[in-house]
Amino acid sequence: MSFPLLTATAALPAIGAIATAAVPAARRTTAKWLALLFSLATLVLAGIALARFEPGGARYQLTESHAWIKDFGVRYELGVDGIGLALMALTALLIPFVILAGWHDADPLENKSSRWRPTQGFFALILMVEAMVILSFEATDVFLFYILFEAMLIPMYFLIGGFGDRAHTGSDENAAAQRSYAAVKFLLYNLVGGLIMLAAVIGLYVVAGTFSLSEIAEARASGSLSMATSTERWLFLGFFFAFAVKAPLWPLHTWLPNAMGEATSPVAVLITAVVDKVGTFAMLRFCLQLFPEASKWATPVILVLALISIVYGALLAVGQRDIKRLIAYASISHFGFIILGIFAMTSQGQSGATLYMVNHGISTAALMLVAGFLITRRGSRLIADYGGVQKVAPVLAGTFLIGGLATLSLPGLAPFVSEFLVLVGTFSAYPAAGIIATTGIVLAALYVLVLYQRTMTGPVKAEVQGMADLKVRELAVVLPLIALLLFLGVYPKPLTEIVNPAVQHTMSDVQKKDPQPEVEAAK
Repeated sequence: MSFPLLTATAALPAIGAIATAAVPAARRTTAKWLALLFSLATLVLAGIALARFEPGGARYQLTESHAWIKDFGVRYELGVDGIGLALMALTALLIPFVILAGWHDADPLENKSSRWRPTQGFFALILMVEAMVILSFEATDVFLFYILFEAMLIPMYFLIGGFGDRAHTGSDENAAAQRSYAAVKFLLYNLVGGLIMLAAVIGLYVVAGTFSLSEIAEARASGSLSMATSTERWLFLGFFFAFAVKAPLWPLHTWLPNAMGEATSPVAVLITAVVDKVGTFAMLRFCLQLFPEASKWATPVILVLALISIVYGALLAVGQRDIKRLIAYASISHFGFIILGIFAMTSQGQSGATLYMVNHGISTAALMLVAGFLITRRGSRLIADYGGVQKVAPVLAGTFLIGGLATLSLPGLAPFVSEFLVLVGTFSAYPAAGIIATTGIVLAALYVLVLYQRTMTGPVKAEVQGMADLKVRELAVVLPLIALLLFLGVYPKPLTEIVNPAVQHTMSDVQKKDPQPEVEAAK
């Protein structure tokens, strides 16, 4: 039997989480280094998976299949297509930077012994989230995916509620209350979505007699599986609702600004750059593959919701006074673009949506982590408390600007390719939707440049006067992310070669072809 590479890639951070949590309380630095080493080892395994993947090969590769709960037909089935592999690699790439950026976020607070923060637990929870997210990108059994989809909420709940942002402007009691509110809201929204999905998972088993994606696909191809139109639509809605909450899609988005605002900056990156990608990924893998006709039926409404997310999120970002909430609303707008690309049902749109998931993860991580370094120095998340930072910390300001420019999809940076493909794919199928979506680009330029102007330019405020520039550890976090944004901005081919064959399979699932351009015959 060949080496179970996919299992190992998910199991390694889980083992690391247990090992990190077991480190004695007095040896916090040891726990940090142990967590970092396990995350780097996971990145190596993800790199091996990338090297072994054949873009022109079978749809799902590196597969594993073992009986799990025989009486209910549940199997431990894993496999990755180009989309799942790209997102698995993204997760493995970002976690070491998350750990480095949060190196001191869970250290005990001086003169506040009653609020001792378990450092080991903080890093163990991050590794546990990584294990569950990676395994969710690999799962090809619907029931296995559902368990992971729900289980990852537990460590995220404790990361949000137990390790909040120290730059809270209110009292300690108010800060704790806000963290608790954000964590509970995150949990309740996602649990409700998950419970609705559970009903749909059970309904799918009743109809198909299996949870295996490969078996369901074979049954569809042979004609032995057919769903009534109403049944398929109800099942689709059950799955899509859960994924729309996780994504998040308007109007199910309201938990995200609270969660990102109250969490530490590394945990905020974990939320929007890693965990939320499970929702949009699942729309491609499960909604379109399992319920192709229902997906086409729901497309008009979903496109409208995506457009509202794009414009609404961008408008609220423009009006924000809190740096982290601004980035949160910008992410809601970006997720609108991703969902728009998925349900435009064109190869350009879906390729762009997949690239957007990867590139948004990198750009948001760069911007949010630099913002976190800035907030830690000043002790405030309010934009009005800054001014003239570029004169005292030019490297910090420069990296903040590059992260912001990537967020607004400047040509030459990775997100531009993604957004361009999404808009091209949308224009070719739904011109009106493409036109409306472009307003998000204009608004993105507004909120990013205004944010930079108000925080980095102008007179140096007294509270900013002695601000230190980025240190070696912080540069080790930011510079690789910026280098990757530049590389994928000018040469996205390595990523598109992996993603495009998977997109073609998805297009085949929904029996859609790209619209042909209308060319007038020469007179």
